[in-house]
Amino acid sequence: MNRSFPKNSPLRLSYANYQELHKSVLRRDGWRCQLCGSMKNLEVHHRHYRSHSGEDTEDNLITLCSKCHKTHHS
Repeated sequence: MNRSFPKNSPLRLSYANYQELHKSVLRRDGWRCQLCGSMKNLEVHHRHYRSHSGEDTEDNLITLCSKCHKTHHS
């Protein structure tokens, strides 16, 4: 017998809540890129991409500089 189970949707925050989470991740990571240590051009990166069901949670986010972020996606 085939059973259908509902698919769990990943957590997606509102814009305002995501901005607060973004600031929280930057503070947690000491305002430094977690790969090279740079303090310039910081971005918050989803470890598990949102397009692959990655959630908007602190555990799934990391601070990277724009150079490391771009390299990671290349």
